[in-house]
Amino acid sequence: MTRIVYVNGEYVREEEAKISIFDRGFLFADGVYEVTSVIGGKLIDFEGHFMRLTRSLSELQMANPITSEDLLKVHRVLVQKNSVLEGLVYLQVTRGVADRDFAFPDNISPTVVMFTQEKSMSESPLAQRGMKVISIDDQRWGRCDIKTVQLLYPCMGKMMALASGADDAWMVHEGKVTEGTSNNAYIVKNGTIITRELGNEILGGITRSAILRYANLAHMKVDERAFTVEEVKSADEAFITSATLFTTPVVEIDGQKIGTGIPGQVSKQLRKIYIEESLKTAI
Repeated sequence: MTRIVYVNGEYVREEEAKISIFDRGFLFADGVYEVTSVIGGKLIDFEGHFMRLTRSLSELQMANPITSEDLLKVHRVLVQKNSVLEGLVYLQVTRGVADRDFAFPDNISPTVVMFTQEKSMSESPLAQRGMKVISIDDQRWGRCDIKTVQLLYPCMGKMMALASGADDAWMVHEGKVTEGTSNNAYIVKNGTIITRELGNEILGGITRSAILRYANLAHMKVDERAFTVEEVKSADEAFITSATLFTTPVVEIDGQKIGTGIPGQVSKQLRKIYIEESLKTAI
């Protein structure tokens, strides 16, 4: 079935969707994006994604072209029109269309694009077996806290991982792990969950916020600090979080087993809690 997508206020068939070659998202990666999960036809953590979208746009001095209420409506219409029971809604906002110039143009309208993807997430084979990761140098720009569409280096990192027989790459800056190519990174040592503190070096994950909140409610100890690859290798377990992978165990880094080499109890428990609690507040 042909998908129905959203482009600048209109719902169109995917093959009819058009964006100008002069769109700054195409020419300069001058744009931001969000991905909202869908389970049971309902949206997970929508408000958190909207708040982060607003922040990203503000950091790039871009106007927010759509209200929370209108954006929620578009999400729901796309989910309904495409009969998505489980998957995601992708949203991208660029600065808009103007002749190519490094300087930001004045008075142009942002481009808004949205589409759905069907994907099985609640029952994930990857979560059952655990991920293998490699470590790579973090060579991204200095504002990783803004969710921009300039994702070439994370794509290259993902390809490096696949070429090595792994599933993903954890990036390392000045000897400390920052995050995965599209996810936040965690280790567990002696019952304590350790994850890098928020800053320009990592994206403030919406799932990260939820997981840390649920961990505190479950009386799990959390330590927000940077950690090394050597600490990962000596950890009892490790895992990642993201909007589409939820909590997924990591069982190997750079060819070395982490803990027992199988998904750990903390990550499995947090995944279960996250899915259960998210469904209660899904809209």
